[in-house]
Amino acid sequence: MFADAQAYDRFMGRWSKLVAPLLVEFAGVPDGANILDVGSGTGSLAESILERRPKCQVTGIDPSSEYIAYAQSQTRSDRIRFQTGDAQKLNFGSGAFDHSLSLLVFNFIPDPKQALLEVRRVTKSAGCIAAAVWDYGRDMQMLRVFWDAAVALDSAAEKLDEKHMPLCRSGELSQLWRQAALERIEERPLDISMKFESFRDLWDPFLLGQGPAGAYVAKLPRDRWPRLAEEVKRRLMLVRDSAPFTLKGRVWAVRGFVPRGG
Repeated sequence: MFADAQAYDRFMGRWSKLVAPLLVEFAGVPDGANILDVGSGTGSLAESILERRPKCQVTGIDPSSEYIAYAQSQTRSDRIRFQTGDAQKLNFGSGAFDHSLSLLVFNFIPDPKQALLEVRRVTKSAGCIAAAVWDYGRDMQMLRVFWDAAVALDSAAEKLDEKHMPLCRSGELSQLWRQAALERIEERPLDISMKFESFRDLWDPFLLGQGPAGAYVAKLPRDRWPRLAEEVKRRLMLVRDSAPFTLKGRVWAVRGFVPRGG
């Protein structure tokens, strides 16, 4: 589903780069902190942290060795390091990090509660733990338009629709944070806009096989691709294929703090 780091960067990475700074500011981490990036992917969040907090140290973990290699090849800072790791079983000592952040990942973790408990364990007393997940069901417009088009043409696509993802609705992340007994929990939407130069700028990355949407397209017979593209285009109400347009994206973001004394 997320096998090609470079393809993912073209498909969703450009969105990640816009959301990352909003999560950094929402988390409110101070400069000079030692930060864990949970599910670091292609490195968007780690890079954003260093852009805004240049004295921080960031450790990014991801289960994909390909993503780790790609992220490491893209970074220009010796204050960022990436390593393979499973959020559900972190290879760090207790209280190893001042704060922990995670961007667009928790909904893909098989046991998010276990992962959060592990992140809490490796985060210091009073440290912030913050995360964000796409609002797949409503306000991540690119994916919403895609799945609405897919379901309109193929009723079997409904069960694959990313609106069924866990943790993507208002209140779900904060509920998980409460289950981990974090304090001063706050959840809010963070909104961005993405400009596309043309319909192909939007559509071509769907053909790269990345994420649930890309995986769905990859399994379709190729002779059905044009019809799906036309349905997406119709729903976007584009005047012409070459016309630029803008889509909105929303994530639900949550932050909470490890209780003092652990």
